[in-house]
Amino acid sequence: MSCILHIETSTSVCSVALSQDGACIYHEENFDGPSHAALLAPYVAEALSFADSHAIPLDAVAVSAGPGSYTGLRIGVSTAKGVCYGRGVPLIAVSTLELLCVPTLLYGEELPDDALLCPMVDARRMEVYDAVFDRALRAVRPVGAEIVGPDSFADLLAAHPVYFMGNGAAKCKAVLPHPNAHFIDDVHPLARHMFPLAERAVAQGRFEDVAYFEPFYLKQFVTSKPKDLLHGL
Repeated sequence: MSCILHIETSTSVCSVALSQDGACIYHEENFDGPSHAALLAPYVAEALSFADSHAIPLDAVAVSAGPGSYTGLRIGVSTAKGVCYGRGVPLIAVSTLELLCVPTLLYGEELPDDALLCPMVDARRMEVYDAVFDRALRAVRPVGAEIVGPDSFADLLAAHPVYFMGNGAAKCKAVLPHPNAHFIDDVHPLARHMFPLAERAVAQGRFEDVAYFEPFYLKQFVTSKPKDLLHGL
């Protein structure tokens, strides 16, 4: 598969990229958000215009599927589906937590053989969405939502160096003082890092049903009215 459009909106960062034959050939990113509703459609249009102007046919769309921001994921997946329908191409879902590991594995310092990676997405207060992977991105601990405390990773930290990353990791530094806990700063889920995971999905034949695919929200979005509006009802 030659050219893949990548869309990432799971956190406050909005990013879009194009990859061709295993290399990123175009990307746009904004770190000032969340501004997905305003930025994503123009970013996607510019990426598709770039591909068209270079006579590069689009072969698939990959989207970061969560967990993460409910609104961000909904906007990203809806946009990805629209491109898939409009261009007649398949949809690829990429785990946001696996995506957070990619820059460390590809571009970071050499990790010990027994190192574990724990990507974290902020879920507000002291709660995070997280998982634990080995260096081959095999799951050691499944995706979950948890309130991080001093004993949250005690069993793993006792036996392995664990590298924490993502916008949920920064707030956990103070409560995880173990010498085997290492924190990698400024790691964001970005579209330009999606291509290894998207290409792996293509090689494994893992495509989503465009009509029925839903993001992995992990927790359902709950709305409520302000208390003063409920008074007397």
